Amino acid sequence: MKKSEIIVPLDVPKRVREKYIKNYFDATSGSGRLMLFAGDQKIEHLNADFFGEAIHLDDSNPEHLFKIASKANIGLFATQLGLIARYGMHYRKVPFLVKLNSKTNLIKKNQKDPYSEQLIDVSQVVEFQKNSGLKILSVGYTLYLGSEYEPDMLRKASQIIYEAHRHGLIAVLWIYPRGKAVNDERDPHLIAGATGVGACLGSDFVKVNYPKQEGKESKGIFKEAVIAAGRTKVICAGGPSTDVKVFLQELHEQIESGASGNATGRNIHQKGLEEAIRMCNAIYAITIENSTVEDAYSRYIQE
Repeated sequence: MKKSEIIVPLDVPKRVREKYIKNYFDATSGSGRLMLFAGDQKIEHLNADFFGEAIHLDDSNPEHLFKIASKANIGLFATQLGLIARYGMHYRKVPFLVKLNSKTNLIKKNQKDPYSEQLIDVSQVVEFQKNSGLKILSVGYTLYLGSEYEPDMLRKASQIIYEAHRHGLIAVLWIYPRGKAVNDERDPHLIAGATGVGACLGSDFVKVNYPKQEGKESKGIFKEAVIAAGRTKVICAGGPSTDVKVFLQELHEQIESGASGNATGRNIHQKGLEEAIRMCNAIYAITIENSTVEDAYSRYIQE
């Protein structure tokens, strides 16, 4: 992708068009696809994702995330501003996405519909970027369709995207159908509805769970979500740690079926540093470089 091929939304002011284009180009490594290294789970899942059986001891230290992001091939490293403020001075070359809201998983949906309150606003991120000089290219926000708090989250998401574009930043939405009104969080038609909402809100990328439907092949049913998103690019959540070859095969199928990237956390950071870097590079190879599963896996085992 050439910079001249990047479609700049009309809510991006002329004075920051070049900044938006550069941020988009850098975040996608010039491919139009996003390889997002997700490191926001320390709030979302507490310490369960970072310490325990089958999780490398390296992962118990928050700096492990930054070491991976600084040494591996990635598009963006997504995490909260507090962690970036604590470690960013030693990792200035890392391209960051600041996650604007987060919640823990302690309150279950049978107690209360999900709601993730905004922790920081875009203007504060912009101020922090100017003061720190770090490579902050993007902001991200999670909303839950079907939650009783949906109207508030939709309004906030819309405002966040508008403000992000006003400052030339890339906007990424995490959209999950979730709450007592939702019977099947991975229903293909509902996932397509979520990507369509992302498009209506003006998001550059929308992250969703890959749809599942018994008796139907996921590769085919995902196309509805890609088409519904229009010019908003769809990326898929990575999910819990699994076999490396299986994960890479699933990722390749997602890209082939129209996904414009992925957001992977546990399948990377739960490994030791060296292996995590190799895993990142394998994911990057499929996502950005159009590598085969075999080539990507060979990078993982040989690097």
